[in-house]
Amino acid sequence: MRFINWIKGGIDLEVLFDLQNVRKVYRMGDERIMALDDVSLTFEKGKIYCLLGTSGSGKSTLLNMLAGLEKPTSGTILFKGKPLEKLSETQLALYRQRYIGFVFQSYNLLPTLSALENVTLPLIFRKIPKKKRTSAARAMLKAVGLANRYRHKPSELSGGQQQRVSIARAFVNEPQVIFADEPTGNLDTKTTFEMMDLITGIARERNQTLVIVTHDTEISRYADCVISIRDGNVESILDNDAVYEPDTEEKRSDINEED
Repeated sequence: MRFINWIKGGIDLEVLFDLQNVRKVYRMGDERIMALDDVSLTFEKGKIYCLLGTSGSGKSTLLNMLAGLEKPTSGTILFKGKPLEKLSETQLALYRQRYIGFVFQSYNLLPTLSALENVTLPLIFRKIPKKKRTSAARAMLKAVGLANRYRHKPSELSGGQQQRVSIARAFVNEPQVIFADEPTGNLDTKTTFEMMDLITGIARERNQTLVIVTHDTEISRYADCVISIRDGNVESILDNDAVYEPDTEEKRSDINEED
């Protein structure tokens, strides 16, 4: 294993998310389950974050609230100074459409659509003209190593190729924030590292904020900041001095389409 230095240079970065005393309580009958307990955090533009924890730790709940999919029981979540919990469902949908991209463990591709059609979906929702969205989607598929697979449907692609399509879909809209929820959970070790190199490389190149949810400490080494969560509490916050990459015989930029 090797590490590549990532010098931050002490530059003040724009705060995108500011969480203040956030609690999330689920009620199941008479039982109260504390998913998040008085969490206060900030997320800055252009940094890569990892929410690290075991199943049931609260990390996915936190991601869902940052994405506006759930609202806190108490506390506030500010996005660029505006409280997400006060937005209507219509406003939250527009927020996700404009600012957020998602990469899922299970890819979440529509099986009846081609790779190109899956990638164009976020652009359709934003009412981008067909010619422009097709051009953008093909460029994004080329960027993830699938220039010759844009006509293929998910069933005709390997797991790694399906995740590349998912990554292209997440980035095609040029969102300010990418949420990656266990993005390599269904992949083998070799493909896992390739997908992490791909996601983090694109995010760094475009100065986008990337938030990765994982239980895997090796995945966490790709992040600038690792937030460990346990039983709904922030257990530790670690700023990495280096960015992790596994040893390889080939440059990471050489992406094999056949994986």
